[in-house]
Amino acid sequence: MDLPRSERIWLMIGGASLVVFFAIILLMALVWGFHNPGQMKTIAPDAVRTTPPFDKPGLYQVGPNEYRAVMIAQMFMYQPNNVTVPAGSTVHFEVTSPDVVHGFEIPGTNVNLMVVPGHITEYTATFRNKMDRVIVCNEYCGSGHQVMLGRFVVQ
Repeated sequence: MDLPRSERIWLMIGGASLVVFFAIILLMALVWGFHNPGQMKTIAPDAVRTTPPFDKPGLYQVGPNEYRAVMIAQMFMYQPNNVTVPAGSTVHFEVTSPDVVHGFEIPGTNVNLMVVPGHITEYTATFRNKMDRVIVCNEYCGSGHQVMLGRFVVQ
């Protein structure tokens, strides 16, 4: 069967587009390390306080100027409530919730996380300048939402 020239051109454009999109997806997955949300780390919400590392929330030094902040967002507080690191530190946040969806935002930084029960939210940030910020919950989580605050200090 002989196709008109215009149809052959559009079929080639469509086929080339599919190849380009597939190549971009492979590049993102294999080179840049992107993966879909289905590969998130999970945790049983009712076992948060007995499952490592959330059985001992806190700030842990894992290298020179490198810290791991293991935190629990729960009604209506963060545990630990105060986090202090030296200027120039890289902090690896690991946050989860045993109850409802919470937010975890440090205003003036790129740290803005959604904390979902059953999921471990991870984010890494480097703090070069001294600051004293409030950690706020930016997802409505109940009647005490407005008092859900923590403190993040870079000295």
